[in-house]
Amino acid sequence: MIYTVTLNPSLDYIVELDQVNVGGLNRTKNETKLPGGKGINVSQVLKRLDADSKALGFIGGFTGEYIKKMLESLEISTDFVKVNEDTRINVKLKADTETEVNAKGPAISEENFEALKGKIRRLTSEDILVLAGSIPSTMPADTYEDLVKICSETGTKFVVDAEGELLRKVLPFKPFLIKPNHHELGDLFDTVITTPEEAIPYGRELINQGAQNVIVSLAEKGAVLINQEMALISSVPKGEVKSSVGAGDSMVAGFIATYSKTNSIEEAFRFSVASGSATAFSIGLCTPEKIDSLLPQVNLQQI
Repeated sequence: MIYTVTLNPSLDYIVELDQVNVGGLNRTKNETKLPGGKGINVSQVLKRLDADSKALGFIGGFTGEYIKKMLESLEISTDFVKVNEDTRINVKLKADTETEVNAKGPAISEENFEALKGKIRRLTSEDILVLAGSIPSTMPADTYEDLVKICSETGTKFVVDAEGELLRKVLPFKPFLIKPNHHELGDLFDTVITTPEEAIPYGRELINQGAQNVIVSLAEKGAVLINQEMALISSVPKGEVKSSVGAGDSMVAGFIATYSKTNSIEEAFRFSVASGSATAFSIGLCTPEKIDSLLPQVNLQQI
């Protein structure tokens, strides 16, 4: 079974309008309310790819209940820990440019955290756990380390999609997959990465530090996969980028869904790239039809 963890989920209120009139009245063209958070996005894409998952994390109040009911209406299983304060609402304004206003989220108590750890302790070597996104300000900075330590004890494969020190500190626990973009990879090594070829030696260093598979996304310039056996550079499909929201989460979901079915790293990587592009070329998350239409454009080159 695949489990996703979203420590600070959100109810995303997406507002479309022609332009933002700062200080004046604005009228919307379209409005959408969606469950948000990187792990929740991964669960949604997994469901679309016929891979079941269970969404874990923290929810509270009427917004948390709304998220839970929306996911269950999509036939996505949930096992959230309930907290006292409301799950946050994030506002996303789509006009000539994208503007986001993200709330800080509810307080998470030590008791809440222990309840989540208890759920993760029940996972086995047959399961995969996806940790994605930021840590709420009320939780310890070593939260991810605490969770992956449990995975290393139970033999559960785990995937981490985070940046900076959050990512660096889980490497000794041998994550199955990490997915920094080229900016995040550059920040880890205090450098600037502009091409797939430049990303490879730094990706190999992350392998040396413990990661089993590393995917580095470089937007329109392609993507790279590195592990102990190979380094692959992928082309990316051509298309109009409509929204970057959820593209990285779709890459993670595409990889896990395909690997769990085929046990092929190469095929999982191809599907991952097509999934990320399919979301970037859409308003909302990717669909299987969109992914399939883009797959022929994804070509791999071994370095």
